Amino acid sequence: MSRGQWVYEKLIQDVRDGKYAGGVRIREEEIARALGVSRTPVREALSRLQARGLLELAPFGLVVTELSRQQVLELYAVREILEGSAARFAAQHASDSEISALHSIAREFDRDHADPQRLAHLNRQLHGSIYEAAHNRYLMRSLNEFQDTLALLASTTFTVVGRPKEASKEHAVIIKAIERRDADAAEQAARQHIHRAQEARLKMMLGIVM
Repeated sequence: MSRGQWVYEKLIQDVRDGKYAGGVRIREEEIARALGVSRTPVREALSRLQARGLLELAPFGLVVTELSRQQVLELYAVREILEGSAARFAAQHASDSEISALHSIAREFDRDHADPQRLAHLNRQLHGSIYEAAHNRYLMRSLNEFQDTLALLASTTFTVVGRPKEASKEHAVIIKAIERRDADAAEQAARQHIHRAQEARLKMMLGIVM
């Protein structure tokens, strides 16, 4: 992995973790100093982030993009289509071992709902495993790139009371449909799952988490 790629991925994770919130200025020299690298790979990473829409140019410099409510709705609309397609293809192409892995991650997710960040990590792992089980390289590429954009949705919807339990049930429906090789049901369940996640996200934006 090149230094530029490493810096890029590190900044994506920092945005996802809320270290850099929407509207926060990103200074090239500060990042280079903090990460112990030269400014060249940082400049490369920042250029990529700007091209991908995660950073935007303000009068005083580069800032983390702050999504409007309309942008969030558009983001989830596309995510619903992509995730639905991944579940459909997974129902058609997943191996028995890949389905077993989905069950294993889901059980780990269900084990304890106390830590939202842990749940968010497991949720990304579960969705990533569905992408792999779809066995479509072009869809995988689109979804992986889309995951970077999702980093702009700071925090996790699993802080909304009741959302972890709902997500557990939704995961189970998706995995069972994949296991039955029911492509229509898998796609429908995945799209419903993302729609419910969107509803939780809008609650967060309105300050409704309890």
